[in-house]
Formats: sequence, structure tokens, C-alpha cells
Amino acid sequence: MERQYHASAEERRADIQAHAHSIGVTEAYISTLVDTFYGRIRAHDLIGPIFEEAIGDNWPPHLAKMKQFWSAVALNTGAYSGKPVPAHQKLSSVRPWHFNIWLALFRQPLEETAPSREAIVYFMERAERIAQSVQLAMFGAPGLEKPESVS
Repeated sequence: MERQYHASAEERRADIQAHAHSIGVTEAYISTLVDTFYGRIRAHDLIGPIFEEAIGDNWPPHLAKMKQFWSAVALNTGAYSGKPVPAHQKLSSVRPWHFNIWLALFRQPLEETAPSREAIVYFMERAERIAQSVQLAMFGAPGLEKPESVS
């Protein structure tokens, strides 16, 4: 019987980072992407005000946190330890269709600045999963009732 080999967490992290680096995904690129993306968010007439209300004058710490988040997502660095779902659930003015705008605004700087076509796909796959996860947490699945809280 052949034994299966299971990579350690460190080996898996190294593999993820090697692949990401091979398509041009680096900490420097993540910084560029985050800065460009949030510049677009802030300028957007529909979702810009939602972000401004939530973040206010705290943009530098928010951008630093988002760079850590995307570093953790794209490079498996473990740099982010926040809880994005509860943070988004506090935003009462967010509607499900805002996520489509968010994704479109995320794609724009990728199309313009990504170091490779593969990097665009790499980030968009992750962004779509994140958007879907947060949207499900905030609004539930269409056609399904949200579970009632147990008292």
C-alpha cells in the first residue's frame, strides 16, 4: 500500500507563496492594488459614502489593515487576524447589489496594474469568494430564511 504524503502548513504556505510570486503577486503589488482600489471606492458616488461613514478619518490604518488582509489572502502570510464579517454586518446601509459594484471596482485596478493575466484571475477568484461569504453572512441565501436566533 502506497503512503500518501501530506504537506505541512509551512510547506503549503511556501507553495502558495511560490505560485503567487511566479505570477507577480508580491507585497509591493498588493500595496499598489489596495491603494488604487480604495481610491476608486472613495470616489464612487454610491458606495464611497458608505465607506466614508464607516472609516471616517481612519483611512491610513484601514489601508494598512487591508494590505495585511490581502497579504494573508493572496500570500498566506497570516498577517491579518481581524474579523471582517462582524465589521461588515454593522453597516446597515449596505445592500446585496453593492457587492457587484465592489467586485467591478476591484477588477478595474487589476486589469490596469496586474503583473500578469494569471494574477487577475488569482485575485478575482479570491475576491468573489470573499464577497459571496460576506454577502451570505449579511443577507442569507436567496430563497432561504435566515435562522431565528435561539433564546
